[in-house]
Amino acid sequence: IGASAAAAREMRGWPGSRFADFLEAYALEIEARADQLVETAHAETGLAKSPRLKDAELPRTTNQIRQAAATARNESWRVPTIDTAVNIRSMYGQLGPVVVFGPNNFPYAYNGIAGGDFAAAIAAGNPVIAKGHPSHPETTRIFGEAAVAAMRSTGMPAGLVQLIYRTSHEDGLRLVSDPRIGGIGYTGACQTGLRLKAAADAAGKPIYLELSSINPVFMLPGALSERLEKIADEFTASCLMGAGQFCTNPGLVIVPAGAQGAALTAAVAARFSAAAAGTMLSEGVRSSFLKAVQTILAAGAELVTGGQAGGGVGVCCQNTLLQVSAAKFLQHPEVFQTEAFGNGSLFVHADSTEQMAELAEHLEGNLTGSIYSDTQGADDAACDRLEKVLRTKVGRLLNDKMPTGVAVVSAMNHGGPFPATGHPGFTAVGVPGSVTRFGMLQCYDAVRQHRLP
Repeated sequence: IGASAAAAREMRGWPGSRFADFLEAYALEIEARADQLVETAHAETGLAKSPRLKDAELPRTTNQIRQAAATARNESWRVPTIDTAVNIRSMYGQLGPVVVFGPNNFPYAYNGIAGGDFAAAIAAGNPVIAKGHPSHPETTRIFGEAAVAAMRSTGMPAGLVQLIYRTSHEDGLRLVSDPRIGGIGYTGACQTGLRLKAAADAAGKPIYLELSSINPVFMLPGALSERLEKIADEFTASCLMGAGQFCTNPGLVIVPAGAQGAALTAAVAARFSAAAAGTMLSEGVRSSFLKAVQTILAAGAELVTGGQAGGGVGVCCQNTLLQVSAAKFLQHPEVFQTEAFGNGSLFVHADSTEQMAELAEHLEGNLTGSIYSDTQGADDAACDRLEKVLRTKVGRLLNDKMPTGVAVVSAMNHGGPFPATGHPGFTAVGVPGSVTRFGMLQCYDAVRQHRLP
């Protein structure tokens, strides 16, 4: 922490171009190690080399870094605001050392030393202490070497980027509550994140959390009448992609009760049974997934297919589909919203649009919410009814589109109400929004012109 604090002091008042130079050099160093990173991450996580790691996640990671560099260079993230009538001005400035905790499911794009939180914190002029995830230690080490090379080539202080590996829970709590820390970014398990938040809150430190999301999808009758098989294909691809190990995985689907809901359930079950199960990131992920499935079953859900370990290569679980009536869901909505992080989903059969809206009222906060409707307008009234409720429950609202996939663009909101995140007003993806999280609002009142930044 001392080295980070010293770097923060040294960098006070530096132009954004200095940090942009580092980030751009870092992106080039990462690309120079692309083959090594792909082989290593595949060995550590089981994620496919292509298209997942090489063609999708690694380019996304360097793209994020370059977008952060661009907003650092043009300083748009500072949001300068000037009131000439009273000679008061404000803008965002450096916050101080930032601690970034990365998750297990994205070895590149959310890595503590290379992901979106990291790039955003650097773009805002802050040093970073990155916590490497134990699921991909060698991958993280390669990133660390690339970061050191970029720091040296751009003349940055050694304390700009630091990497730590395993720490005790107690040391993690001490780290985030140290008075020299400016802020924290965390993506991972809800229980751990809330412990860190309690420690950070007690010390008055801002902490941005991404915790848990089941991403509800509402299927309206007209959509199923129009294109049921196509929707079954889209859902299956979304739910089973990467063994379902995405924070935007569609883990809850609300369908019309009766023949339509039964037909979609059967179509999805057939596809789940025919598809091989994807390899999971670790035994811990599999254990947590099976435990969550048993919790949902114990509350009264019915197992349609899957539910056991196996079904693929390595550490894996069968593709799992559960179902329950809306009436039963409403008796225990908290239990039925247990996140089963993996290749599974719960279908809820609702008797009417009004019952769907009632279900939506009982939803916890989520990153996303989707509504599928027909293309001829027959579902418009129902869609409008649901959107009014769902809009306050989710960070990103989608129509006729599955939630997996997060575009790295300025308009993106990868956030949402608790427990999706710790604060509904911020995004972890998209600049300059993600960058301002790691800045402090600085006001200048009657400061002489030549002294203004």
